Amino acid sequence: MQQQSQEYLFGQELEWETVAPGVKRQLMGYDGTILMAKVMFEAGSVGTVHEHFHAQATYVVSGAFEVEIDGEKKVLRTGDGFYIPPHVYHGAVCQEAGVLIDVFSPAREDFLKPETPTP
Repeated sequence: MQQQSQEYLFGQELEWETVAPGVKRQLMGYDGTILMAKVMFEAGSVGTVHEHFHAQATYVVSGAFEVEIDGEKKVLRTGDGFYIPPHVYHGAVCQEAGVLIDVFSPAREDFLKPETPTP
């Protein structure tokens, strides 16, 4: 991947992408080594259990989420965070509407649309 986001990104100017029922995402900066995304969840929405080769660190900006990592579930709230090693199954159920900041390394190329110019 040779793409890079602009150096300054303003949330009110970025489009939201719907990624699942009640879940939408904004890309907040990336290059080939790292990608940060803001993800907004409605109460009851689900991040289905999945795995990927990227390391992931997530910060809970607001809301409450039942997070499952490698079969273990915990409720995380505003100010909490979690780390997911590569190839570990994980998912989340939103208990109270909220926002997560996800950071992936390397960048999630599958989040980038090749037909869309760099923001």
